[in-house]
Amino acid sequence: MAENEKLDMRMDQTKSLTAEKVVNEYPESRLKEILSEYGEERFASNIAKNIVAARQIKRIETVGELNLLIDKSIPFKYKKDGHPSKRTFQAIRIEVNGELDELYDTVIEMCRMLKPKGRIAIITFHSLEDRIVKRAFKELETDCICDKSLPFCVCGKKKEINIITKHPITAGEEELKNNGRSKSAKLRVAEKI
Repeated sequence: MAENEKLDMRMDQTKSLTAEKVVNEYPESRLKEILSEYGEERFASNIAKNIVAARQIKRIETVGELNLLIDKSIPFKYKKDGHPSKRTFQAIRIEVNGELDELYDTVIEMCRMLKPKGRIAIITFHSLEDRIVKRAFKELETDCICDKSLPFCVCGKKKEINIITKHPITAGEEELKNNGRSKSAKLRVAEKI
């Protein structure tokens, strides 16, 4: 993103929530929560505090303005692992687009649309996304959830898929060498019964 680019981050331009609204209108506690949860940002508290202080003087409108605040919020020795704003921008983008809200239901629905023996492969790039996919697969792989003291099943829940990858597949050394961005990618595969 260009430094003078407006804070937007919407994937759907018809939606009203923008990154600028999140940054300038969310309370400090909610900003910290988003940065911690969606960005796994260890300096979420510092960043949220500095955003709130800066926006009292002037509305934060551009990528560059936000980058400066983030840079000032993170101690120098922690700026080695890529751009210091990466986690914060990821967290805000997830919030603006509601990226995690629909993921669980979508994975369940996609699995149910498969034909028998059909497979679904999902690549995630964030640990939150991966946990949601893992949980959805587990839900679909689980058979009867009735109390085991009951003499027979009354819930009617049936196993719908077999999980092919019990642990996610990640990039090997060769892939990491040729494609550094594959570092966070995790692949999970399931097959419809």
